[in-house]
Amino acid sequence: MDMRPLKHFLALADTLHFGRASDACHVSPSTLSRSIRQLEESLGVRLFDRDNRHVSLTRQGQTFQRHARETLEQWEQLRLSLMSEARTLTGEISIYCSVTASYSFLYELLSEFRTRHPGIELKLHTGDPAEAMARVLSGDEDMAITPRPRRVPEALAFKSLTRSPLVFIAPHDHHHWIPPTPESPSAEQWREVPMILSEAGLSREYSNTWFRALGIAPRIYAQVAGHEAIVSMVGLGFGLGVVPKIVLDNSPLVERVRVLSVKPELPHYDVGLCVLERRLRSPLIQALWDEVVER
Repeated sequence: MDMRPLKHFLALADTLHFGRASDACHVSPSTLSRSIRQLEESLGVRLFDRDNRHVSLTRQGQTFQRHARETLEQWEQLRLSLMSEARTLTGEISIYCSVTASYSFLYELLSEFRTRHPGIELKLHTGDPAEAMARVLSGDEDMAITPRPRRVPEALAFKSLTRSPLVFIAPHDHHHWIPPTPESPSAEQWREVPMILSEAGLSREYSNTWFRALGIAPRIYAQVAGHEAIVSMVGLGFGLGVVPKIVLDNSPLVERVRVLSVKPELPHYDVGLCVLERRLRSPLIQALWDEVVER
């Protein structure tokens, strides 16, 4: 069975850009356009509205997007189930994680797995951990290394890999706005402190809760995607930041900042691997999931 037209459709539906979609599918834009046109002709409906500048899904295209994703998943599960009977697994698994997680966990997680399953191709995408869970829920990624939220969505399975405290960090140089007694914070000390925080995610939620308990709103100097950039900006003296200690320990700029002994301490960060429960029916996904020992 030729599943390429469905893959071409999903690539264009995800990117809404013929150039990026054709690159992702390793075909020319004209081949991609012809594939979409043939798919529309076979269905008898228009799946995309497109002109020289914009591409968007029609209502029928949105409905077909769900069907196409489910069809490919079911086909993959069947194919892998048949292959597992022959004791050979081939295919690909996409994993999303932050840059820090890519070198903190992946080697240990994948080294033996690659030896046991050389036919499985692993695709790694890095970015803001705040987006990880949404990417798995949407089907854009098979798995993600992500902090455990306060409430894990019912559709997801989660295995813990490690726990890391969230810490306040400051530049080594003296600045008048650094609180002199962080172990006994007061609203007066913290009201004018420039803060560099994540745009979203668990660390931002915990930071906001900490400041609310102090009775003030944080004075935001910058909001960034991901934690690695926070270490850089704090090291340059732009303000204080909040990061998981695991990010700080693995940062090349760790010597340029220091941890503040702030009380009360922020909650720990529980980092683990998540996957859609229904995707565990795939022998390919289950093989990697079984590799993880929960801690």
